[in-house]
Amino acid sequence: MVTFLPFAGSRPNLKKNEKIDDRISPPYDVIGDEYLKRLQSHDHNVTRLTLMPENGRYTRARQELDSWSKEGALVQDKDSFYLYRQSFSDAGNEYVRTGLVGILKTEQYENGNVIPHEETFSKVKEDRLNLLRDLEAHVESIFGIYEGFSNDLEAQILKGAVPLYCYVDDAGVEHSISQISDVTLIKKISKELEKQKMLIADGHHRYETALNYSMENPNNEKKGYVLATLVSAKDKGLVVWPTHRLLKSDMTESEAIRNISDVMEIKEVANKEKMTADLKNWQMGLMFKSGKCFLGRYKNDSDPLWSLDTYVAQELILKRIYGYNEGNVTVSYDAEYPSVEKKMARKEYDLAIVLNDPSLKGIWDLSMIGKRMPKKTTFFYPKIWSGFVFYRMN
Repeated sequence: MVTFLPFAGSRPNLKKNEKIDDRISPPYDVIGDEYLKRLQSHDHNVTRLTLMPENGRYTRARQELDSWSKEGALVQDKDSFYLYRQSFSDAGNEYVRTGLVGILKTEQYENGNVIPHEETFSKVKEDRLNLLRDLEAHVESIFGIYEGFSNDLEAQILKGAVPLYCYVDDAGVEHSISQISDVTLIKKISKELEKQKMLIADGHHRYETALNYSMENPNNEKKGYVLATLVSAKDKGLVVWPTHRLLKSDMTESEAIRNISDVMEIKEVANKEKMTADLKNWQMGLMFKSGKCFLGRYKNDSDPLWSLDTYVAQELILKRIYGYNEGNVTVSYDAEYPSVEKKMARKEYDLAIVLNDPSLKGIWDLSMIGKRMPKKTTFFYPKIWSGFVFYRMN
C-alpha cells in the first residue's frame, strides 16, 4: 500500500500584473542557461529557489521562500489534492494526461510499495539534499504511476476539481491546475490508493533525496513525505519516449564496427531513413559519424533485462566495447531523434545509439520483479512542471 495524502499547499498569489508563467518552470535539470536567465528575471519564479546556489551550496533558498510568504506572494490552502492536466500533441496525435498532486509517504524500496525503474546518480542526490535541508519544502514534484481508480471515483474527481491556473508553454503543452478540497472526496482518493503500488516514472533522485531527508528527521512526520503527481496506468496520455545515446571516443570507426559485430548481430543499411523505418524489428540503430548506419540486436534468455535495449546498449556497447567504466568514452543523452540527427550531421559525436519507444507494460513488469533499468531508459513526455504548488514542512 502507498500513503498518499492531501496537504495545505502554498501556491502563487498572483498580483495584478503577474501571470502564472512568471512563477513556474520545467524541472530544474532540463533548463538551459539562457532560459534560466529569463525565468529568474521574475522575482518569484520557482527557479530562484531551486537553482540559486552560493559557492556550490544552498544557504538562502529558505530565506527567499519566507520572504515570498511575508510579501503575500503565496497563499496557503486548506488540506487539498490538486488535479494537474496536460494537453499536448505527439507524433500527430492529441493527448490529455491527468495527474493527481498530493504528498506521498517515503519508504524504502524493499517494502515493495514504491517501485523504482531506473538507476540514479549519487552526485545529483547530494545537491538536492543540500537544497532540501535549507529549504524545508518540496517545490518540485516526483512523477509516479499507480494502477488506477474506479471509473466512478475518476468521474467524481473531475467533477469536484475547481480551476486555479492555466498556461500554454513554448512547446504548445497546456498545463491546467485545479483544486480538490471536498473532505469526502479526499478520503475516497486516499482510501483507494491504500491498496495500490506506485512506480516512479520520473524523479528517482528527488524521491531518494526525500527518503534520505526523512531518515535524517525521524521525529518530524511532515518531513517523511514528498510532493508527488500520480498518473493512472490506464491514462491514455502516458507517452514514453526513448532516450538515445551519443558517444565520443578515441576508438576508430572500423574498430568499433568490428568489435560490436563480435558481440551482437548487426546489419548495415543504406541510410538513416532505412534504419529508422526498420528499427521496430530490431533493438537499436547505430549511426556513425561517417554516415554508416546499422541495425543491431542481441538475444540472451539468462535475464529479462537483456530484452531491454538500453541494457544491451549499456552492457555490451558502452561498457564492453568502449570501456565506459574506465572513463574512455563520453556519453550524452537526447530524447529527441531530430536533435540526434542534427548533432550527427554536424559530426559532434562518433556514434549515436538510436532506440525504440519504451513499452510501459515492459517497464512495469520488469520493475515489479525488482529489476532496475539503466539511467535514462525513459523520457515521459511532457515533463511535470514546477511552481504551481509547494509542500512546506516547517
